[in-house]
Amino acid sequence: MNRRSLLMVVAAGCSLAATGCSGKSVPGNVTVSRQKLQEVVAQRFPRQFPVAGMLQLKLHSPTVGLLPERNALNAVLQAELAGPVLRQAYNGRMDLDFSLRYEPTDRTLRAHQIRVNSLAIDELAPAMSDMLTTYASAVAEQALGQVVLYQLQDKELALVESLNMEPGAITVTPEGLSIALVQKKPAP
Repeated sequence: MNRRSLLMVVAAGCSLAATGCSGKSVPGNVTVSRQKLQEVVAQRFPRQFPVAGMLQLKLHSPTVGLLPERNALNAVLQAELAGPVLRQAYNGRMDLDFSLRYEPTDRTLRAHQIRVNSLAIDELAPAMSDMLTTYASAVAEQALGQVVLYQLQDKELALVESLNMEPGAITVTPEGLSIALVQKKPAP
């Protein structure tokens, strides 16, 4: 064994020994309950979005559902459509499913692969409803694509980072989310 390899083995052994002596074990994952996820998402709403330059769609805090069989989440948002071309505001709801991705620059979980199941506005004229359906995917991407659904805290990652680990696969479980912790990949 060359000297460099021996030093790496000794350093790794010291890290593991220090972890064992301190009484702290290396966690295999970070868990986020559905309730905690719901609380964090609720803080990001309501949000307002322009539609076709003439309408405003206001989306209120979603009800977050878990879809573990598809490793995805569901969100149902109450919606309010208003604007100068309408005589009144209309209420409705948007239902969508999405997966999660980890953004390492700010340690956040964000929605991606967003799929709109439905966007229904009560009592809206059919022509206006058809136009709104055309913009539904873009509005959904704006509504959830940039929203931080959860931010991992320093206390959740302090030991993990000291052992050169990082968040990996995100799994939706019946109770919430499980974020695997894996060894960091070497920089290219």
